[in-house]
Amino acid sequence: MKIKQTILIIAALLLSLPAWAYDIVVAKDGSGDFKTVQEAIMSVRDYTPVPKTIFIKKGVYIEKVVIPANKCDITLIGESKDSTIITHDDHANINKMGTFRTYTLKVEGNNIAIENLTVENNAPQLGQAVALHVEGNKFVMHNCRLLGNQDTLFTGNDFSMQLYEHCYIEGTTDFIFGPATVWFEQCVIHSKRDSYITAASTPAAKKFGYVFNRCRLTANDDVTKVYLGRPWRAYAATVFMQCELGAHILPEGWENWRNPENEKTARYAEYRNSGPGADRSKRVAWCRELTRKEAKAYTQANVFEGWR
Repeated sequence: MKIKQTILIIAALLLSLPAWAYDIVVAKDGSGDFKTVQEAIMSVRDYTPVPKTIFIKKGVYIEKVVIPANKCDITLIGESKDSTIITHDDHANINKMGTFRTYTLKVEGNNIAIENLTVENNAPQLGQAVALHVEGNKFVMHNCRLLGNQDTLFTGNDFSMQLYEHCYIEGTTDFIFGPATVWFEQCVIHSKRDSYITAASTPAAKKFGYVFNRCRLTANDDVTKVYLGRPWRAYAATVFMQCELGAHILPEGWENWRNPENEKTARYAEYRNSGPGADRSKRVAWCRELTRKEAKAYTQANVFEGWR
């Protein structure tokens, strides 16, 4: 199984097509089939027997979008990663909304792919504010931006497998969190404040949680104290492999969420990282460096077992 190569080929082919060649076109100016992203999604036949591609023209789409569980096998393609923007501004403290209703884009359907656009939660820093909430299985995001503050990306559902490639993901506290099995390939992970990057809640029975491979960890100039992660649930699993870690990463690397018992169960590891934040001489004792043999088990084929 070569998920990465397949995605890159499909992305290149889709992005080279003229707008009229897509199944559905979204354009704010009325030149497409629909003016909103949500209308376009809802026009797709439930459990469509033929995969559908929705092209979204440049523009700022102020929407709260849901891809329901009965809408599957859909690809969203933006005209421009920087100029095709889906944005909203809900946060957890609006009418006691709570974290999990704050999303800008929620993906419940399976086999959803998103390419070449920005998903943003532009709420002020007044609480949790999710940009992208994914519960569907076999989800792919390629060449996109996820913008937000606290809790930018929620990788939901214990049985969900998700792949993020060549994406820019920014945030403040626990801005990548949840129970899904997720591979991040060559992404930029940007911290906007001293805090924590990941808060995995991997189920104990799952062998893999978060895998960051060949990613680059960056930060605002005034950010100097960032942890790679802390366990939202006891068996959190997170690995950084061959990543470039900036100087903002704290020497200890990981935090136990103020609960020493988590140190007995959390599964945190690193492998051949580089950069000023990769020095492991002062890392917490309960995080380990993978051996070469162990690292070989971290392939997309193994992590995404059952994804065909």
